[in-house]
Amino acid sequence: MPGGAERTLRRRIGSVSNTKKITRAMELIAATRVARAQQRARAARPYSEQLTGVIENLAAGGASVDHPLLRQVENAQKVAFVVCAGDRGLAGPFNAAVIRSAEREIQALRNDGGDYVLITVGKKVADYFRFRGFEISESFAGFTDNPSYEDARAVARKVRDLFDSGDVDQVELVYTEFVSIGTQRPVVRRFLPLEDTSTMADAGGGDAEALASYDFEPSPEGVLEDLLPRYVEARLFAALLDSAASEHANRQRAMKAATDNAEELIIKLAREMNRARQASITTEIMEIVAGAESLGDDKGGSGLIELQLAETESV
Repeated sequence: MPGGAERTLRRRIGSVSNTKKITRAMELIAATRVARAQQRARAARPYSEQLTGVIENLAAGGASVDHPLLRQVENAQKVAFVVCAGDRGLAGPFNAAVIRSAEREIQALRNDGGDYVLITVGKKVADYFRFRGFEISESFAGFTDNPSYEDARAVARKVRDLFDSGDVDQVELVYTEFVSIGTQRPVVRRFLPLEDTSTMADAGGGDAEALASYDFEPSPEGVLEDLLPRYVEARLFAALLDSAASEHANRQRAMKAATDNAEELIIKLAREMNRARQASITTEIMEIVAGAESLGDDKGGSGLIELQLAETESV
């Protein structure tokens, strides 16, 4: 029968082996999902680029509007933060990095005498800030690993309502930018107000001649005014797709590290179990040898007593 230490180690090895199977499965699932998320991000990019190009061309052609999304405030005192992370954990530093970035920005704004409005995208972000006592204006969850355009539209609608009504002077977007499968970084970028259309035309190199053969109904300004809200939605959708791809990439790495650690722990526990088994076998052998020697001593002692009795009787 194996000793108590050996039984304990055997149970631990079984438990770690089961955990390894789970982390390995999660790693493979995350690898599949990150590839799918990359494809979605690439598929959505042409729409965003085309929309940006049309706005730049309209601006270069002289179209100019006084849209609420373009309202500039020199000294923003109240800033809305849209913080995008995940609904689930087990993704390495993915959630924590975004939360730290947002918390630093909020704290810096408070130190300067400003105020904040917090909009969270993802259950983990909402749970963290709610536990820390931050006031959350709106919380969105349930779609962070696979966002749709309608999800982006719902978040953008809330953000636009806050900005259009003048409740906030500026909107900052905090999310994880997907650079490559091995590199993702948390970023804080101004979301609203949008850049002035003339600035967009200069920066993007809008082509006024590209619009010469087109007639706009009701007018270039009217088209531009309708496109700006769509531009906001497209930018937010791109950020959500980047965040989703980053979450899957971080989860894949985290689960691979967990699987590797489980393998190392199994090897270590197997060695300890072998040593415990060897110690148990050695102890059993020593007990058998000691028992055999004891039996041999008992037999030798009985023979001596019988010999002494025989000699006494003969006398």
